[in-house]
Amino acid sequence: MEIIETNKAPAPIGPYNQAVVHDNTIYISGQVALDPESGKIDNDNIAEETHRVMRNLGAVLEAAGSDYDHIIKCSIFILDMNEFEAINEVYSSFFKSHHPARETVEVSKLPAGARVEISAIAAR
Repeated sequence: MEIIETNKAPAPIGPYNQAVVHDNTIYISGQVALDPESGKIDNDNIAEETHRVMRNLGAVLEAAGSDYDHIIKCSIFILDMNEFEAINEVYSSFFKSHHPARETVEVSKLPAGARVEISAIAAR
């Protein structure tokens, strides 16, 4: 098992790691729109927030030696299903060769004031 850490994505805000690799599979913890430099949430609008979440996810992928094309599955948690279309538009723009398996779930609350959180499982 290998622990992945990068300062290009937000530091964990609890007792977990940004990602863990086991048998060349990368398990990436949920990413929210925290700016890795300032530690502040970037949630002025849902499209910008989703872009930041996906960039944070990409930074962890890169640190683990992978990229978006190797994502197998994502889990998306959102506060308001009415924002699904805007989130989906941004999310899908990060995938060129395929779209991973995924689920999207509306939840009552997310950490740090986030409106969207995305976790992923990827291959190396």
